[in-house]
Amino acid sequence: MRTKHILLATTLFVLSVLFNTAEACTTAVIAAKSSASGKSMIWKLRDTDNLKNAMRYFNDGTYTYLGLVNSNDTLGEHVWGGSNSVGFAIMNSASFNVNENDTTELKDQEGVFMKLALQTCGSLKEFEELLDSYPKPSGQASHYGVIDANGGAAFYEVNNWTWTKFDANDAAVAPNGYVIRTNFSETGTPDVGFGFIRRETAEKVFAKALENNKLDYRTVLQRFSRCTYHPVFDVNYRVKFEKGENESPFISSDDLITRHGSSSTIVVEGVKPGDNPALTTIWTQVGFPHTTLSLPMWVEGGEDFPSILALDKELENSPLNEVALEWKGKCYPITRSDGYHYMKFDELINQNNTGIVQRIELVEKEIFDKTDEFLAQWSEKAITSSHIKSFYKWLNEKAVDFYDLNK
Repeated sequence: MRTKHILLATTLFVLSVLFNTAEACTTAVIAAKSSASGKSMIWKLRDTDNLKNAMRYFNDGTYTYLGLVNSNDTLGEHVWGGSNSVGFAIMNSASFNVNENDTTELKDQEGVFMKLALQTCGSLKEFEELLDSYPKPSGQASHYGVIDANGGAAFYEVNNWTWTKFDANDAAVAPNGYVIRTNFSETGTPDVGFGFIRRETAEKVFAKALENNKLDYRTVLQRFSRCTYHPVFDVNYRVKFEKGENESPFISSDDLITRHGSSSTIVVEGVKPGDNPALTTIWTQVGFPHTTLSLPMWVEGGEDFPSILALDKELENSPLNEVALEWKGKCYPITRSDGYHYMKFDELINQNNTGIVQRIELVEKEIFDKTDEFLAQWSEKAITSSHIKSFYKWLNEKAVDFYDLNK
């Protein structure tokens, strides 16, 4: 009987870990003083069971906004990161060491709350007022990363009853000018939660980027969202595979920032105080980050954004996410049993420079350069919605051609 109880407890524990890991994320808030561009940023590498994601434009609040949604959320009731027309942006990661003895039945309200914040908030101050006025218990266990057009940048650790601010502009709180969160709260029970190794990885790669003045959107999208460093083994798999020093084409990806359950990335780069909030740029990887092109969006462009990012009713998914999932299958070819633990890394990076990531980065360089040029023109003179629409058309064609979706 004792053996049965031990086996049952072990099974439940393993299932709990698998479930919670599937709902995990790696996130950061970067103050303007630490970013290479002098603009604040938020970053979310999303891990979830809902692997099919899309972008959506909303005009159902005080402010219009763009949001990352689950493709099966056809009503757009939950938003998992986004920015609104006045430059307020938000994302989150789940916390698993708060509300531990709380018997509240209401749970998983984070997507609803972020949607409300995007609808109604224009600043960190208004967001804090929303946190105070929101009904308690709130059904939340989360870290919210927030920036605004005034240079505000902070994380908020939120549970059912209270919230605590971690200001990225406060040197006492964030000596390096950024705050990183995975899936345990500083205000929660110590040594409980998930993502301790991912947090260590993020701290190391952020510190190195800051030291080299490379803490910019390009580094975040290409080196953080596709991070290949493992701090326990002190190995960077990208470097190893580029040199052809790998012993096997496979690696265990479970503790990497990007792993089997990674569904998408959203990065929002804000504006300098006094600049036009419409210039706030939402960078998206609306699919498995290793196989998904990074594409920019602006709320000012309205609903006419690249169709490859929007929900396709026939696919029941966004086309970019759909093809990214197909390509992801090449990286995880072992489909039976525990095969999802093992990534065939030479599909992404190899000595011949023919890996998926290596090919994606060539296209992204052109996208990044043209986007920088577009934003420079926009900052000097008024850009109309037709200009944005024309740029979106070019982006969509570039992505469709790369994935050969016209065949």
